[in-house]
Amino acid sequence: MAFDLEKLLRPHISKIKPYSSARDEYSGKAGIFLDANENPFGSMADGKFNRYPDPYQLDIKQKLAVVKGVEANQIFLGNGSDEAIDLLMRAFCRPGIDNIILLPPTYGMYEVSAGINDIAIQKVNLTPDYQLRPDAILEAVNENTKIIFICSPNNPSGNKVKRSDIHQILNNFQGLVVVDEAYIDFSDEPSFTTELANYPNLLVMQTFSKAWGLASLRIGMAFASVEIIKILNLIKPPYNISGLTQEKVLEALDNASAIQRIVKDTLAERAFLKTELEKFPFVSTIYPSHANFLLIKTEGARKIYEYLIEQTIIIRDRSKVVLCEDCLRISVGTRTENEALLKALVQYKP
Repeated sequence: MAFDLEKLLRPHISKIKPYSSARDEYSGKAGIFLDANENPFGSMADGKFNRYPDPYQLDIKQKLAVVKGVEANQIFLGNGSDEAIDLLMRAFCRPGIDNIILLPPTYGMYEVSAGINDIAIQKVNLTPDYQLRPDAILEAVNENTKIIFICSPNNPSGNKVKRSDIHQILNNFQGLVVVDEAYIDFSDEPSFTTELANYPNLLVMQTFSKAWGLASLRIGMAFASVEIIKILNLIKPPYNISGLTQEKVLEALDNASAIQRIVKDTLAERAFLKTELEKFPFVSTIYPSHANFLLIKTEGARKIYEYLIEQTIIIRDRSKVVLCEDCLRISVGTRTENEALLKALVQYKP
């Protein structure tokens, strides 16, 4: 059965007439702008912020398309990846009727967004080594299942998911498969953006928050078919990415080659941290990571977490997350930060 986007879409969405902003009606950059009720005299902060920004971030998308090997009209930019997650549920899931499938342990915002939108959740836990159970996932699908969220590299475990398992789901599910690749820059796995042409039901999410170092700007990326991107643009707020954010992202894209150095340094520090953490007797397992963090199993995870807080070293206690009992998640820091962590752990008394 072929993927039917219209059937998947909530019926009223296709009938919505989007808000037409002043910048929709005139997209030129030159002229006397008397159309949007802006302040013509300037800004109360340094910089030219008195005019509304491009609602579709076309300059960014044109540069990003080259970097990612996709077409500009296959890109959606949102206020973090969280905006794309929310819009997908609004577009495809009927509140109180439809459901999504989540694969714990996984990124928590999928469940939060589903709760806000009154979307039911079906959970199919990962295996003990944090891999998919594709047969069980497909068995959980029912007539009201609209989206399956797959995080790879996975958060909080850090591992990459077997590509063949994702293919199995894409080939056998007629809803939307979202592959969240927030940490893909730290992995040796090729992005699923290379497979968009093969799967009309695939949407890939990435972010500028990790390797690009732009977490404070809050900008996420979604890549999909032109038809799916049109739907997201139809229902997004008119100016969802600020002018200042667009300006800084364009600067980052002009310096895109620097990412290779950042990734190389991060991977080197990840390897250093792993080697040193393995020396501690209270660390029983360090899980394979394709991200910029390590998940470790320890004796007395909560006690270690609280001890480090006292040393003003902040990590994440994941010990209450399913399949992460007694686990801590440690982000890779600079060499100075990592050595401070290790020095504190040397002094820790179990």
